[in-house]
Amino acid sequence: MEEYLAKSNPRETLEEHTLALLESYNEFKSIYPEINIDWMLLKKAIIYHDMGKINEKFQKKIRGELNKNGEDEIPHGYLSIGFIDYKTVFDDDYNIKKIDNYDLVRRNILAASIYFHHNRKSMEGDYQDVKKILQDELDKLKSKNINFLSEELDGISVKKIPSQKYFRFEIPGVCDDDFNNNNRNIYLEFCKIKGMLNKIDYAASSHEKIEYKNDFLELHMENVLNEFKKRNKNACWNELQKYMIENKDKNIVAIAQTGMGKTEAGLLWIGNNKGFFTLPLKTAINSIYSRVISQLSGNISEKVGLLHSDIASQYIKLLEEDELKFDLDDYIYRTKQLCVPVTICTIDQIFDFVFKYLGCEVKMATLSYSKVIIDEIQMYSPNLIAIIITALEYIVSLGGKFAILTATMPPFIIDEMKKKGIEFETPEPFLRDLKRHSIKVIDDNINSDFIKQKYDNNKVLVICNTVKKAQQLFNDLCGDDNLFGKIHLFHGGFIKRDREKIEKEILSFTEKGNSETGIWICTQVVEASLDIDFDILITELSDLNGLFQRLGRCYRKREFTDDGYNCFIFVGGCNSIPSGIGRVIDRDIFELSRECIKDVDGIISEDEKQELIKTVYSAENIKKTDYYKEYAQSIKYINFLYVNEMNKKDVLRLFRNINTIEVIPKSVYEANYLELEKHINNLKSKIEDSEQIKILRAEKLKSKEYIQSLMVSIPAYIFANLNSQKISISRYFEIIVADIEYDEILGVSRINKIKKEAVEDIFDRMV
Repeated sequence: MEEYLAKSNPRETLEEHTLALLESYNEFKSIYPEINIDWMLLKKAIIYHDMGKINEKFQKKIRGELNKNGEDEIPHGYLSIGFIDYKTVFDDDYNIKKIDNYDLVRRNILAASIYFHHNRKSMEGDYQDVKKILQDELDKLKSKNINFLSEELDGISVKKIPSQKYFRFEIPGVCDDDFNNNNRNIYLEFCKIKGMLNKIDYAASSHEKIEYKNDFLELHMENVLNEFKKRNKNACWNELQKYMIENKDKNIVAIAQTGMGKTEAGLLWIGNNKGFFTLPLKTAINSIYSRVISQLSGNISEKVGLLHSDIASQYIKLLEEDELKFDLDDYIYRTKQLCVPVTICTIDQIFDFVFKYLGCEVKMATLSYSKVIIDEIQMYSPNLIAIIITALEYIVSLGGKFAILTATMPPFIIDEMKKKGIEFETPEPFLRDLKRHSIKVIDDNINSDFIKQKYDNNKVLVICNTVKKAQQLFNDLCGDDNLFGKIHLFHGGFIKRDREKIEKEILSFTEKGNSETGIWICTQVVEASLDIDFDILITELSDLNGLFQRLGRCYRKREFTDDGYNCFIFVGGCNSIPSGIGRVIDRDIFELSRECIKDVDGIISEDEKQELIKTVYSAENIKKTDYYKEYAQSIKYINFLYVNEMNKKDVLRLFRNINTIEVIPKSVYEANYLELEKHINNLKSKIEDSEQIKILRAEKLKSKEYIQSLMVSIPAYIFANLNSQKISISRYFEIIVADIEYDEILGVSRINKIKKEAVEDIFDRMV
């Protein structure tokens, strides 16, 4: 009997590979038996998906007898659809009532999932021409003795390419007609089958588990509560947390003030289910990840993952700094393949599927049985709000659930979600009577004299809208000998290494029990999810959402009982406005916010804050702004995208806003030249000893992390005007050295050889 190979390194026969997939399928089904998926269709997709590999050219290539490029070889996925035996596939009575004529649709979904399973576009040409090419190739296989030993693969033989009635070489549900509800539902069913086929294929090929079962989170949260009780025997979950426990099976939009334990509430809502916890800032993500894993026992690489653009460096730090033991390669793989039960991540890592690129189906299939938390939704730009709302619409349709936990919720977002037909619960806001903030609105621009006056040996937080303004105030205050050693600066224009150091310093500065005093001048990098607590806040007005986030960094969990004020808001004068307005902050929303806040004087309650948010961000007000126009344009763009119109690289550029380039400032490159050369050479070195591969790969990751620690993000259109040099390290990684002046105290301090207006703009945008 002829033996057919599926893979050459390590060597694996087609039968062994297919059975490995079926084993992963059974494992997955045992973990999630109740999810809404057509199990029979998925199983048949697994059985047939690689049968096209039987063709002679593929077998010669994989045995090393043919040019690796395959010459004119037809991709095996295209040929695999010619093995489907429809007579035996549809002998069950599975039915989805929401899809018209689903029995016929299933044939199309099955063939398409197999045909497109390697994320290749369809063969070019009309149906009859393509069908003839494929059928001619299949006819050559009819003489082969295909006789697999396993019962699951019994009877497999060459059949014929499906007729146009069953398959049209296109994604099911997507055609020239309107993308109506029926077509949309067909597309979602296709995404679940193809996505799970891909996920199972990846797992079996890597000899990894397809999923790690969440059987620990509820017990973990019990242990967290018991730890609270050790410090306070009367400790219990608060009203928000109890609500999330009681409504685990619902979609929720919950408003809760700062300090209400939203992280714990979210984890309680996830329970022993697969979950994704999304936040807008990597700093906050890293912080929550560290909190969660510090209290977990057992192998963390099978429980909680961290997913953003910089996970390798975070995992390496864990290995170096902690006593935790795990295989670095395995942990990174499990995280990126969405195998771990709980993932803490940025939205771009999972919500990019809204752009419907070929390959996004794994994420859609995974989200169909997952629970997703969106933390601090008001922090996102209008185009990202459009992506989030679209993603939530898909997630609910697929069968997943979501919870939005936020300190403030713009009402127009609620309205937009309802327009999409998304069902969710909106409990009354979870607020405490604690009076934390007493506000003084000042009709002027922020200045150093005022800051000095209010210092008085307190912990003072100053927040500016732009880097340029923050640096200006820092320089002014540093000129005062009485404040020597008391002034600190933090913004987005620092290289990663310095930024991480500064983040640790600000967290330490505000730790309970630290009596140190001083002035921290920052931008909105401190607005969300950093657990910091200052005595006095002095800030420029940006918009009301941003302002209330900033207030949350002052008297975070304390009651303000003094006379006077602890929060001072500079809103600009008659002929002036705060920095960044009209550049990084929508001018219309700023004016609405200024009008709304100008009459506030003294203590402001949490209820009053919510009422002001409702006023400023009502649908009526927002629809008049450029902010809403940008949101509406983004929604329209997403809705009119054809399936597979974009590729994954295009989507990555969109999420990065096509406007940031990672560069090493020239001065940093020169100061670290010798160490950089060592790491560059390490990355260029070849790995030949198979026994040393994992060790050397880890060393390469460390080298890449060192190089990236010297980088800072620069807007792309500014970068275009810079003198720069590219150093190619590999096919996928290069270093860009840019002519930027940099200082570890000030950050990016000057950009050479570009126009003055561009200099000002970069400082506005590097918040």
